Amino acid sequence: MRVSLAYSPCPNDTFMFHAMVEGLVDTEGLSFDVTLSDVEDLNMSAPSLSYDISKMSYHGWFNVMGLYRMLESGSALGYDCGPLCVCKAGNHAAASFKSAVSSEVSGDVATPPTTLRVAIPGIYTTGALLYDLAFQGRGIKVPMLFSEIGRSVLSGECDLGILIHESRFTYAEQGLELVCDLGSWWQKISGAPIPLGGIAVKRNLGEEFARKVERVLRRSILYAMENPEASGSYVAAHAQEISEGVLKQHIEMFVNKYSLSLGDEGLRAVRLLKDYYLKYKEQRDEERDYQDGGSEKVLSNGEPNGQST
Repeated sequence: MRVSLAYSPCPNDTFMFHAMVEGLVDTEGLSFDVTLSDVEDLNMSAPSLSYDISKMSYHGWFNVMGLYRMLESGSALGYDCGPLCVCKAGNHAAASFKSAVSSEVSGDVATPPTTLRVAIPGIYTTGALLYDLAFQGRGIKVPMLFSEIGRSVLSGECDLGILIHESRFTYAEQGLELVCDLGSWWQKISGAPIPLGGIAVKRNLGEEFARKVERVLRRSILYAMENPEASGSYVAAHAQEISEGVLKQHIEMFVNKYSLSLGDEGLRAVRLLKDYYLKYKEQRDEERDYQDGGSEKVLSNGEPNGQST
């Protein structure tokens, strides 16, 4: 059976999928037409059911749960691995906000001025959701490709930036300063690891298909963990000139026991984030506008519901 499969070129995804797309593990009769694309592009394509199997941010998946089932294997989820809110050194407005951010155990943070411009890595990324939850959606949000966020903050185009992927390892070298670790904020208020993204399959392909993909993907991840050198060339080829050291950090941070199986702790974390998201939506207007004209209604045909993974 040939199926369409889409995931991001980020090291954790290419590391996990390498063995199954190269036929190094038993795929139980599945073969794959592979597309690599930025996770926000995959979030945005989900309502049109573009791919049988697709990487998604958990934020994006919350909007299409009626269309896609999230697998228990393949997730990027864990502790101390969340998005970072940063500013440029010398940005007085952002610096004054930084000084007001509370580090109390309660997890409360200051509210940014509504005039601050905030670079986010896409409307439906979990990084954007965590910013909204932590800062009540304040500021003028500017969606852009995750790799452009550091540049936009350094240039003064934006006051704050939400860093994900490899940027979170190199921001200090670029002249950026930490305002708030959104993953730590989430851990303080929830007591749970942060669900960033996962692998989803079309619901209309049935539960048996989902379980098969889950087994194959878990096999692929185990192979990668046991033979880390095997995927080296494949990972590096899609890593956009990331240094070997950062590649290793990236994989070690985002591929872990939860990638093999969410387990009870991981499933609880996903449900908690979904509950926070739904509560936040209830407190906000039905439609949230962004600079580029995008809005929450883009994914309206996948209205969140009470379904589990």
